Amino acid sequence: RGANVTVPHKEAVFRAVDRADGIAERLRAVNTIVVAPDGSLEGRNTDGYGFLENLKQGSTGWRPEGGAAMVIGAGGAARAIIATLLDAGVPELRLVNRTEKRANQLVADLGGGAGDRISVMAWEDRGAALKDITLLVNTTSLGMVGNPALSLSLEPLPETAVVTDIVYNPLETPLLAAARARGNLAVDGLGMLLHQARPSFAAWFGQDPEVTEDLRRFILEGLKDKAP
Repeated sequence: RGANVTVPHKEAVFRAVDRADGIAERLRAVNTIVVAPDGSLEGRNTDGYGFLENLKQGSTGWRPEGGAAMVIGAGGAARAIIATLLDAGVPELRLVNRTEKRANQLVADLGGGAGDRISVMAWEDRGAALKDITLLVNTTSLGMVGNPALSLSLEPLPETAVVTDIVYNPLETPLLAAARARGNLAVDGLGMLLHQARPSFAAWFGQDPEVTEDLRRFILEGLKDKAP
């Protein structure tokens, strides 16, 4: 069988598994461990797939080629999301992280000309980076239960931009609430959790589950039980 891996362990697990598939190798991050028949551990990464499927489902009008995207964070999930957005055709990506060195390392690790479309911007410039974007993605744990909220004024953000957060507990993060309040389309992180689990489950059990509203409601009930 295997296991899913969450923040902040995805990059460490990449270094610990016996081998990694092509996507995980490229990203240098693992979110799915598959135990082979011989007991060895294979690392995979389904985060990008899960993110894009959730975005497609929650924002049917968004088109990757429509304009710049801004990603906050430079961890394992950010690596998968950035690579997926570039592969989907996003023409420009603005990357903001509290530690610029980590953001620059992410760009270097992706390689393949990724740096031609990625601009690493200073944390203090995160407000200015919102101008003219079509998509804002928070990949950090800021806003998650037990963590402080993401400090970011959305005033420069176009009203037509889509805002998504990979945090799913709470489902409505302060960032998403602020986006909805000003009229932006907001996509929560629960769908990413469900969609990334689909290929993982198939690898473990040989069955390809469907992501349905019933499944979403079931998981939401479980999250309510964990609420503080």
